[in-house]
Amino acid sequence: MDLKNIKIEDPFWGHMQQLVTDVVIPFQESVLHDEQPDVEKSHAIENFKIAAGLSEGEFYGMVFQDSDVAKWLEGVAYSLVIKPDADLEKRADEIIDIVAKAQQPDGYLNTYFTIKEPEHRWQNLLECHELYCAGHMMEAAVAYYQATGKDKLLKVMEGMAGHIIDRFGPDKITGIPGHQEVEIGLMRMYHVTGNEAYKKQARYFLEERGKNPDFFVEEAAKRDWKHFGMIPEDTKYNQSHATIYEQDEAVGHSVRAVYMYTAMADLAATEHDEKLFAACERLWNNMTQKKMYVTGGIGSTVEGEAFTKEYELPNDMAYAETCASIGLVFFAKQMLRMSKNGKYADAMERELYNGIISGMQLDGKRFFYVNPLEVNLGVSGEIFGYKHVIPERPGWYACACCPPNLVRMVTSLGKYAWDEEDDTIYSHLFIGQEAKLDKADIRVSGIYPWGGNVAYTVSPKTDEEFTLAIHIPGYLKKFKTTLNGKSFNTKNLVKDGYLYIERKWHNGDCIELTFDMDIRTIYANTNVREDIGCVALMRGPVVYCFEGVDNDGDVQSLLLDTAKISEASVTKVQDSVLQGATVLDVAAVRLESTDDLYSEQPPARKSVKARAIPYYMWGNRGLNQMRVWMHTV
Repeated sequence: MDLKNIKIEDPFWGHMQQLVTDVVIPFQESVLHDEQPDVEKSHAIENFKIAAGLSEGEFYGMVFQDSDVAKWLEGVAYSLVIKPDADLEKRADEIIDIVAKAQQPDGYLNTYFTIKEPEHRWQNLLECHELYCAGHMMEAAVAYYQATGKDKLLKVMEGMAGHIIDRFGPDKITGIPGHQEVEIGLMRMYHVTGNEAYKKQARYFLEERGKNPDFFVEEAAKRDWKHFGMIPEDTKYNQSHATIYEQDEAVGHSVRAVYMYTAMADLAATEHDEKLFAACERLWNNMTQKKMYVTGGIGSTVEGEAFTKEYELPNDMAYAETCASIGLVFFAKQMLRMSKNGKYADAMERELYNGIISGMQLDGKRFFYVNPLEVNLGVSGEIFGYKHVIPERPGWYACACCPPNLVRMVTSLGKYAWDEEDDTIYSHLFIGQEAKLDKADIRVSGIYPWGGNVAYTVSPKTDEEFTLAIHIPGYLKKFKTTLNGKSFNTKNLVKDGYLYIERKWHNGDCIELTFDMDIRTIYANTNVREDIGCVALMRGPVVYCFEGVDNDGDVQSLLLDTAKISEASVTKVQDSVLQGATVLDVAAVRLESTDDLYSEQPPARKSVKARAIPYYMWGNRGLNQMRVWMHTV
């Protein structure tokens, strides 16, 4: 889907995109240039200048620091489509010029090894992220070319891709990435250039993984140095324990996993590879049915930023990295290319409205890496085992993968809204927009996610019949449909989560869906021991949480009265922080504390109203408690 053909005009996402283009991208640019005095130093642009011979100094930052620049450039590319900005484009061109000058004569591009350890190139695939950084810069190159028509960065990365292809493959040096990402980059390079070598190399990296589970052990034995001190024997950490066709459980580092799954699904859809798609489906089902939080978060433990056991989903120790949620959206969209099943669109929606945008402060200047479902002051961020669960968003990170990843996700949102095949247009998300598609121009309007109304106005470009297939979110058990204001019978028209409307369309035809936005009580599988006896609240696609600031400073002593949820009040607030969000005031009981640590008498109870706000908005009003899963009366 060409992003230039999609213009987001949505009260919710339009505001979010404007925040990213007007605030977040300039802020992150200043961070990358080390112009923000009160945040973690980046030095990422300076590293490229040093590698290019334009400046003197030492490399600073993580071994994958280059990827911060790549993801920012990719976000800028999408931003230039949303909101053309000649000055921003000029500054991006100047950064690309620096990147091009940092490339070595053999095509190699990596500032860490160019500046600091040139003698160690390609010796430590396990830890050193050379292929990971290359993949992200490939993605940036493709996005910038598609947005601007300028191919300077694309040519740079074709040089790097050629260098990689010449080095790794059958009858060459055996190698697999320690952190998957280059597979995505190579596939995107293939899609834009048509060069089969890129697709072939992506398949090589995917299918070589796990053929020799001892690959990283053998690699480590060949050198006398380490970088992070990763354990090469921990093959599940980077999903090299088995071939991609033998894996049926989501294990290891969650971002590595979903990036690999994304490339697998892209290749499967591109080549109509049913065997590879079946492997993707097994991993998808395990991850989303047994290892995903209600917010869409994945990767539950700080140890290795990884998946753990099935149903092991602690709330106050959750990791749920923002990048992992973003990667799950990448994976879902590629799965939709192969199978139009609403479960993939449902997952995209869950992530987009919850586990992704929770990673950014409402003012766009502070960011979460970790997205917990419970926070307790004095424990979260302070006690061993909880130190990663910080209760307020920092301005930046030494490992700053998430902030620019969030930028590229929000600015590229239009790519995830549609698919178009020979006789069918698929709408995956209820997002207001103008879409210029092959068979029709379609305007989508509504007030989702706060209201239950969405309308599709169709301007066909063909006299032939075609089908408009609209994703119906899985939580919607009933809805009403009109065609040009008249009731439209949808019986037997919904299949696998999509409403299929086939007809000869006329200019201005309008399909409108209306549905109730009831508050829903969500119960976890009883194997999720953390959540037994608890409920979470959702309204539409939005997960809600309770913060101390709204509830007398204490959410832990609240018990929700689920029998009275239908009586809860739904209010649109107009304060300067929550920005018109819909909040819930629900019946609850507060347990009154006593001075005794233990007592034979149950605590006294007091009937109260408890306020819930959208989960993605938590942490914007100072330090306080937060909880998603609430005990019940």
